[in-house]
Amino acid sequence: MIELSVFNTSGQPVGTIQVDEAVLGGRIRYALLKQALVMYHANKRVGTVATKSRGVVAGSTRKLFRQKGTGNARVGNRRTGKRVGGGMAFAKVPRDFRQAMPRKQRLLARDSAVLAKLRSNSVVVVEGLAFEKPRTKDFANVLKNLKIERSCLVATHEFDENVYKSVRNIRKVDVLPVADLNAADIVNHRQVLFTRDALTSFLDRRADGPQNATA
Repeated sequence: MIELSVFNTSGQPVGTIQVDEAVLGGRIRYALLKQALVMYHANKRVGTVATKSRGVVAGSTRKLFRQKGTGNARVGNRRTGKRVGGGMAFAKVPRDFRQAMPRKQRLLARDSAVLAKLRSNSVVVVEGLAFEKPRTKDFANVLKNLKIERSCLVATHEFDENVYKSVRNIRKVDVLPVADLNAADIVNHRQVLFTRDALTSFLDRRADGPQNATA
């Protein structure tokens, strides 16, 4: 059982919350976590690069001159990759780099990422984030009060436009609804900031799901 302190936006402790490691799988599945990270990075690749092969470039397919009797080195048509304007040898073609993982494995990888952050004391819980209007300075002060100085992923209970607009101009800080959390976003940030409602709903949803799934 992991006990986390809950802070207000001024950085003062206002309570605690208990996190049962068994709800998050009880252990960190490193192999599954790496597989998920490779998948997310591969899915970001565009793969639209292309170069012209000798079959695509313009030019006649006629042999430039006869094979023997001219005193020159033998040569084929002008499309060969050895000549200026010819096609590329082993030309690149568009390809799809996308990978897939079963949903249960993606959820287990996400839970492993959260558990790793909990064990490394990289999770901060705030009582709530409420802004009357978007203001980056106000959110920057919240991060300062909570002693969050490096990259941070903010997890909210649901999408909040004021929070989103307050965060988007801060370097290395991103915000996501708790339902959209994934292993890549969690691992790619130094710390994770949960609102209390977000963490409670995340743990409750995991507690209701299958706990004996294997990677």
